[in-house]
Amino acid sequence: MLSWSAENTGRIWDPRSITDPTVDPLLAGGRQLVAFVDAAHGSDGESLVAARAALREALGDEATVDAAAVIGNFNQMNRLADATGVPVGPGSMRASQDLRAATGIERFYAHTP
Repeated sequence: MLSWSAENTGRIWDPRSITDPTVDPLLAGGRQLVAFVDAAHGSDGESLVAARAALREALGDEATVDAAAVIGNFNQMNRLADATGVPVGPGSMRASQDLRAATGIERFYAHTP
């Protein structure tokens, strides 16, 4: 969704920043947003508090609440899809091919036939 959002708003961003913390996302507050997402999926409460504070400083309260809502929604959608065995459709695979290649995200995928 981030790639579609950037495309629709005309913003330039670097998708490699999703999986490589050394890459600048090229978005205002992008580094703080990536850090918040990572902390939200971790188990270190102090890191989450610090990341949330940094994001609030960079983008404000409204954007921080929006980011938390998106994280929560994606988390629940992915868990539901994984739990029920919903496959990614061929259209989605084609549409995400370039993004998957740029991020190297498939290295996290454990396919079982």
